[in-house]
Amino acid sequence: MPVAWLSAISTSDVDSAGGKGASLGELRDAGLPVPPAFVVTAETYRAFIEEAGIADDLFEAVDVDSEDSAALASAEQRARELIVDTDIPERVESSILAAYDDFEGDPFVAVRSSATAEDLPDASFAGQQETFLNVDRADLLDRIKRCWASLFTQRAIYYRDQQGFDHETVDIAVVVQRMVDAEKSGVMFTRHPSTGEPEITVEAAWGLGEAVVSGAVSPDNYSYDREAESIETVTVATKKTMHVRDDETGETVERSVPDEKQDERVLDETELAELHSLGELIEDHYDQPQDVEWATSDGSIYLLQSRPITTIEGSADESRNDHADTDGGGTSDVLVDGLGASPGTVTGTARVVGTLDQLDKVNQGDIIVTEMTTPDMVPAMKRAGALVTDEGGMTSHAAIVSRELGVPAVIGSENATSTLTDDQMVSVDGDRGVVADGHKEPATDGEPRSASSGRPDGSAGDTKPMTATDIKVNVSIPEAAERAAATGADGVGLLRMEHMVLSTNKTPQQYVDDHGEEAFVNTLTDSMRTVAEAFYPRPVRVRTLDAPSDEFRQLEGGDDEPSEHNPMLGYRGIRRSLEEPATFKLQLRAFKKLYEMGYDSLELMLPLVTDAEDVHRATASLREVGIDPEKRDWGVMVETPASALCIEELCETGLDFVSFGTNDLTQYTLAVDRNNGTVADRYDELHPAVMGLLHDVIETCREYDVSTSICGQAASKPRMIQELVDAGITSVSVNVDAVHDAQREAKRVEQRLILESVRD
Repeated sequence: MPVAWLSAISTSDVDSAGGKGASLGELRDAGLPVPPAFVVTAETYRAFIEEAGIADDLFEAVDVDSEDSAALASAEQRARELIVDTDIPERVESSILAAYDDFEGDPFVAVRSSATAEDLPDASFAGQQETFLNVDRADLLDRIKRCWASLFTQRAIYYRDQQGFDHETVDIAVVVQRMVDAEKSGVMFTRHPSTGEPEITVEAAWGLGEAVVSGAVSPDNYSYDREAESIETVTVATKKTMHVRDDETGETVERSVPDEKQDERVLDETELAELHSLGELIEDHYDQPQDVEWATSDGSIYLLQSRPITTIEGSADESRNDHADTDGGGTSDVLVDGLGASPGTVTGTARVVGTLDQLDKVNQGDIIVTEMTTPDMVPAMKRAGALVTDEGGMTSHAAIVSRELGVPAVIGSENATSTLTDDQMVSVDGDRGVVADGHKEPATDGEPRSASSGRPDGSAGDTKPMTATDIKVNVSIPEAAERAAATGADGVGLLRMEHMVLSTNKTPQQYVDDHGEEAFVNTLTDSMRTVAEAFYPRPVRVRTLDAPSDEFRQLEGGDDEPSEHNPMLGYRGIRRSLEEPATFKLQLRAFKKLYEMGYDSLELMLPLVTDAEDVHRATASLREVGIDPEKRDWGVMVETPASALCIEELCETGLDFVSFGTNDLTQYTLAVDRNNGTVADRYDELHPAVMGLLHDVIETCREYDVSTSICGQAASKPRMIQELVDAGITSVSVNVDAVHDAQREAKRVEQRLILESVRD
């Protein structure tokens, strides 16, 4: 049958009803107050895509690099077109509409996605698929198809890739539930969502619950001590907006909360006590902490959803120890405060994000500051150091995901976007819910804390694996240096100089014109020194300027930049440095200054080299500024087939190392623009042609005793690590969050090689 009523569904039916539908059926079967609903089964979705002949095209469309935002956008658009533009079979339409008619009274319904990999004990998939509220009979079939299509939103594709779920094996059911025209609504955690302490946390606001879970409103926050059976804290927020049904159109709209109710407490003690009782029943039934959505209408409380809490780390006692001694000094430096929605302490550069198209300015380790969070921000949150919002609460979808990602978050500050500014150095304490001046030491227990457990990023609490292959880390911006150093990486495999320049918002020439050559040199020196100091004596490999002309054109002084059809193939890298020797020598002077300060751990790397002539001209510039190539470690990027094929003559120039930039090398070898959705599916760093070049370069470099490294995005892929460690690469440099996994993978490969040599 295409549909099934909740009365026939339980938690054993996840494969058919999805996580949400199975949970609702289980709650109803337990006698708890759940509004009537039926489920359009996952089998119906699977039959729809297979009978319509769109399944192969669909899965091919979403087989993309989830770190590539352009490819993700193209995949989402193509998947939506395939599903929404295809008709549902007539027999299925009839069954769905007949089930709707059984509600009687032609009611409004909520149409809610229920994926088969959703609301699971180890992955909540919060907010990854769509929900449509106040849907009538005329729009029901369209909204069901849009729920199916939402299985392939950018955020859903990205999240499944991060969690290791195969797109082809995940199906989706759709819950069609009679609407509760909510007067009050919110979310309840039966345990503290970060610490696991025995307290019920309730967030509540006026109107429909979508405003709470989406982060559109800062809700009231109540904590109920389960052991003492008493209300512990009540925080009444200013609730400026609410979501309600428009009486004329039937659509869900955002309205201003009446002035007299904005600062009024939403829940009284009787309602909290009833929610406490329901929370106890739900947790006892499932035998694990639950995240519950609820709403009230005509004085009755209804349960709309329940899923396991996936974000509790360690025991409550461990958490209390982690949070000890956090009061005292430093509170006078607080710039913004709110709810500590995801624990950890991180210092970084604030990036105020007003719209989704501004997320590109968020670099590794930056602090996202925004009015409210949405699940579409997950890719940016992954690279961010922390998150700060004006609105939202601890139970909003993005807050849940930030805890799963281990990104510290302060939610519901009310004024972060108006108080903090771009490029401001701030310290975010996700335990206490405060944002402080980042130039002053935050009050902590004396140990560096990051992510949810208080351990350095990437450590996962294990002893650092000992590997013959150095596992290094990429650092996008100097402000992320301490966080990167805390991973235990063997050094920095790539520090990009262009980020230091782009952060000034001026082209190098404009900066020199405005401030002078010495100021430009000092700017580079200070940035590089920040990273070198955090890692000393571990090596830090700095790449000279490699910004394409279109990036410089956006800066002050960029009007004179050349207009290029394809800047990636144009005026960039070493070719630009050699054509602009004055600017190149200013970069080299920054290196010299740091060498003179004693930072002998710095390594100089030249980008986009094509042949030995490039290298000879560059090393001549080194000598002109007083850097002896014989006494300093330097090398080149192998990013073009030309440099790979000329590797022997490059080695003969006297370089110390080469580093593979697989993003460019793959594009130039395969003639594929990875940001072009039309051909992005053909982009493959593991293509035999690319791998052949990598193996040949490593073999030649070993003959010349030249070190080899990889610092491109592909370095994080286990198979790439396996291939290159097997080939004898010297080091692998990955992003901050991948250091520990790379260490473990390299150790596993090395142990296999040792075992094979013994057996032979």
